Amino acid sequence: MTRKNRISRRHTLQGLGAVGASTMLGSRALGADASVLPARMNRVIYERVFETPLIDTHEHLIEEKDRLAGSAHPRVQSDDWSLLLSHYLNSDLLVAGMPRKSFDRFFSPKTDPVEKWRLIEPQWYAVKNTGYGQAVRIAMQQLYEVEDLSAATVRKIQAGYERTRRSGFYRRILCDMAKIESCQVNCLSGPFGESDMPSLLMQDISIVGMFAGPNLGGYAKPAGIEVRSLADWHRVIDWWFAKYGKYAVAVKSQNAYSRDIDYEQVAAEKVEGIFKKRLENQPMTGQERKDLEDHLFWYATRKSTEHKLPVKLHTGYYAGQNSMPLGRLIHNAGSATDLCRRDRETRFVFMHICYPYYEELISVAKQYTNAYIDMCWSWIINPAAATDFLKKYLITAPANKVLTFGGDYIPVEPVLGHAIVARRGIALALSELVDEGWLTLTDAMDLIDPIMHGNARRIFNLKEKTKALGAAPWA
Repeated sequence: MTRKNRISRRHTLQGLGAVGASTMLGSRALGADASVLPARMNRVIYERVFETPLIDTHEHLIEEKDRLAGSAHPRVQSDDWSLLLSHYLNSDLLVAGMPRKSFDRFFSPKTDPVEKWRLIEPQWYAVKNTGYGQAVRIAMQQLYEVEDLSAATVRKIQAGYERTRRSGFYRRILCDMAKIESCQVNCLSGPFGESDMPSLLMQDISIVGMFAGPNLGGYAKPAGIEVRSLADWHRVIDWWFAKYGKYAVAVKSQNAYSRDIDYEQVAAEKVEGIFKKRLENQPMTGQERKDLEDHLFWYATRKSTEHKLPVKLHTGYYAGQNSMPLGRLIHNAGSATDLCRRDRETRFVFMHICYPYYEELISVAKQYTNAYIDMCWSWIINPAAATDFLKKYLITAPANKVLTFGGDYIPVEPVLGHAIVARRGIALALSELVDEGWLTLTDAMDLIDPIMHGNARRIFNLKEKTKALGAAPWA
């Protein structure tokens, strides 16, 4: 294996975590001192996990050309090191008590990048050890060659940011450094993204706007269809699948941010009048809105299945702050079983391990043939819980139905840190299963390729998709 195609030993060692002693984060070779590994970490497993390619099954990455043009995030316009903290870690900062005025100044393009450290310093100690914080710290260590973010290193970090953000930096970070084979992107600016790097930044079709709302203008205008009836809206949905179904790897909905995923099968005849209300912007009752969403969800889902596309659904924890109704989330796993039972032909991918209710979601994958679980985002929500999930999953449910990594980021840099956190967790989960006698070392080693990339290649039919994307009109 060439140096370019493997994670360096220094890189591997730094995956041990951002919070250890400085010697653990230095440049010594992995094999030089066994004390740098946690007591229950098996060296053979650890080295194999850090050498094995990952398939990244969930991102929100914008195009590299947009980053180079200075566009990064709809709410954050800074093009400096603070961008690495603008997705997820920004919420931890607010929850830790960062004043809104300081928060706004920190992410403002008008604030000097070096001065930004002073604004974040009061809360930094409180957030730097969260999963969100560790992903950013590890990314900075790897990309900018610093031990940590501090007053002493902020200038070097900013210089490193400017040096790194050059043409080709997506492939350098994702492929060369994180050893990611391909990503699956849920575009936030439209239903499908025609990427300049189609085989690296593969795309989902976003179906949430097909049924939630629905988003009439966002979907009908590109299709060139005037919507006057429910049947017209069905034709709009058909158009998106006809145009992009061949190239998409899956479909994605984050509707669980607004409601439970308890979609019932509702006949078109029942919602034709309700859809007319929507066209005329007339008020709808809560039940009418649910009936319309449920009908359109299943219409889009069946189109997905016709095109052999798995259906990715958000479950569990919410991004952001001060907005999550935990009482709703507890029902996600139960509703997942209803979806699997109602349509046995559709492959449902339940995302984010339904944290914090991950034990319940393991039971769904164990019981239902068409249920798959994606660990995307979970490693940085709670690294210890994600490790616990993987341990329990692998000795409970079929190992060919779990996907172990998705960075879930808008900026590309923290994906590197997240991937290292995930690799550490995968290695630790397997090591502990061997140490506790649940797996032999051979069993554990045999699982590494499937859970890190083999399952994803099969579930999303990536060989065929790569070929199709190579011939895509925008390729």
